[in-house]
Amino acid sequence: MAGRRLRLAPDQHPRPVYVVWELTLKCDLHCTHCGSRAGHARPDELTVQEALDVVKQLAEMGTREVVLIGGEAYLYEGFLEVIRALDEAGITAVMTTGGRGVTPELARQMKEAGLSRISVSIDGLRERHDRMRALKGSYEAALAALDHCRAAGLIVGANTNLNRLNHGDLEALFDVFVARGVATWQVQLTTPLGRAADRTEMTLQPYDLLGIVPRLAALKRKALEQGMTMLPGNNLGYFGPEETLLRSPRPDREKDHWQGCQAGRFVMGIESDGAVKGCPSLQTSHYVGGHLRDRKLKPIWDETPELRFSRDRTLDELWGFCATCPFKEPCRGGCSFTAQAILGRRGNNPYCHYRARHFEKQGQRERLVPSAAAPGQPFDNGTFDIVVEPLDAPEPRPDLPPADLVQITRKPLGGPRKRSR
Repeated sequence: MAGRRLRLAPDQHPRPVYVVWELTLKCDLHCTHCGSRAGHARPDELTVQEALDVVKQLAEMGTREVVLIGGEAYLYEGFLEVIRALDEAGITAVMTTGGRGVTPELARQMKEAGLSRISVSIDGLRERHDRMRALKGSYEAALAALDHCRAAGLIVGANTNLNRLNHGDLEALFDVFVARGVATWQVQLTTPLGRAADRTEMTLQPYDLLGIVPRLAALKRKALEQGMTMLPGNNLGYFGPEETLLRSPRPDREKDHWQGCQAGRFVMGIESDGAVKGCPSLQTSHYVGGHLRDRKLKPIWDETPELRFSRDRTLDELWGFCATCPFKEPCRGGCSFTAQAILGRRGNNPYCHYRARHFEKQGQRERLVPSAAAPGQPFDNGTFDIVVEPLDAPEPRPDLPPADLVQITRKPLGGPRKRSR
């Protein structure tokens, strides 16, 4: 899950402090790595009035921050009304966007409605970004969105999905973001979820972390010098020598480290049809605890095993390498949706820097080999087999699949639709 670091007391009662809310699955991009396979709206998305009632329920449960996503959140007809309601309820409203339709006018409207921060998804320099977003001109549109939002007075951030196609752009992206006044930058691994599950050649191998994590650590040091907050996503890192540096938002923090999956503990995801799960990236088929048209939010949160799993889990759930790891108590198998996307169940996650270094010391590495394809639904996955091989084994590196790029020939889709009367 892409998300902020939560600052919570270890004994605090679980509640949905940080919520990622998919307002609509409608999107003006067709990204090759999209976990939700966004494009068209879901058949029965929440009405504006239903969404405003959800805001009230979130406020009653003590939610502090809501990140509005899609698809594209600004394509939801009541987008600005939801922002305004969140702000009036004392909940910080944030947004993550591909940025194609963010005009100066929309940026001003979002700021006036009460949006606090916005993060624009930028996945490389022009060639790689446009290829991943399957749209020529999407890179320039994303940079323009940063500029429009900063000019409107919003705090601007960026987020990057990291894979074999674009990881070479990391250092150059850092320079772009510094020049654009980006305040926060989150980097996460592209997990084979949704459309990314159809393009497994993009996916990094676990041993790729041996080179990538030190590079991210070097950029983190530069970010601290520049006053930029740079943090890894919840599916990147884990107990290598750079763990504290990567997790710490400030240089004076010395004990930060991964503290286990927060899904259903302090994090919650809401899909646009009212489906509730413990994290926005969790597989819909396995982790939806209920729907908001059928049941109120609080009993879904309090009672359903799909949302309680990280509260109730024990070390007995761990298997494979993770069951033997010296960091198993705090880690609990790393990111749940990533483990599920690779091996079909949580509790054993090969995307771990400590684990990659462990095999490296033995002259070995783990390689993931696709074994079953994804069925083609939002937030779905295939599965992989793990092959342990010599560290210097020759590796088949098939060409990355081409993406059909569409030249922008019309005005990008703009702000929220006007409501019918």
